[in-house]
Amino acid sequence: MRSDPQLTRRDLLATGAALSVAAALPRFAPRPPGSTDPLFHMSLAEWSYHRALQGGQMQHLDFPAKTREHGLEGCEYVNQFFKDKATDFAYLRELTKRCDDNGVKSLLIMCDGEGDLAGADEGARQTAIGNHFRWIAAGAFLGCHSIRVNLYGQGTPEELAPRAADSLHRLGVLGETYGLNVIVENHGGASSVGSWLAGVMRLADHPRVGTLPDFGNFNLGDGKTYDRYQGVEEMMPFAKAVSAKSYDFDAAGNETTIDYARMLKIVLAAGYHSYLGIEYEGERLSEPEGVEATKALLLRLRSELSGG
Repeated sequence: MRSDPQLTRRDLLATGAALSVAAALPRFAPRPPGSTDPLFHMSLAEWSYHRALQGGQMQHLDFPAKTREHGLEGCEYVNQFFKDKATDFAYLRELTKRCDDNGVKSLLIMCDGEGDLAGADEGARQTAIGNHFRWIAAGAFLGCHSIRVNLYGQGTPEELAPRAADSLHRLGVLGETYGLNVIVENHGGASSVGSWLAGVMRLADHPRVGTLPDFGNFNLGDGKTYDRYQGVEEMMPFAKAVSAKSYDFDAAGNETTIDYARMLKIVLAAGYHSYLGIEYEGERLSEPEGVEATKALLLRLRSELSGG
């Protein structure tokens, strides 16, 4: 699909984005044979602390320090926690400073509530595309490699696919000018069908467009689910990030819903060795405890799979 974006980079710059925004460096180089680098790195998804953030016990600017407190390397932001700051460059500079002060990286922004990129109404869909432009600029300013978008809309999966692919391609064209990727998480509805999302990736046909496989989020509604292991495997050829979702743990430290060893083997078999974003979403453990339990499981399995 080779359509040009109707909103151009100049349109975005006119909203206040700086011309000096640096392109994000590539982060997904193949792991060389015999490498002593870890099988994967770990980052923290901000949604792990959504209760503290929504309850006012934590502020968005505290997130880099919280990431370092857990000994993790990168921040995965959620736009709803700094919704009005996408073009506030003083705020973004402060966020960058806090990352630098804590020795962590900004990796991606998960974007919600910006309109239906697979919507049936063409005008509303163009508005949704435009709404994401400022987050591409913000992500590049912060040094992120990607923004994560949703593919919601009205209609059958067959009707949604070409609209979703067109929106993604348009965003990918803009993302290319900033050195930034536009990626899609399995996040409910058609996007939680791995084969459908893989088809949309092929239809969008842009190197800056990819997936963010999430170990959870395979709920199709009406009590139906998609096989999580099949879904992640179908999404991995297009993956530019991976979300290590967790809910709860047994006495041995294993996740009770997801076979993490099986899931990590799927991820690694696809040649992926970059960041796994810890996203604790459970209720029994506190948010810090859930993050630490997920980290401990990932560290144990990383050692086992490395032969350590």
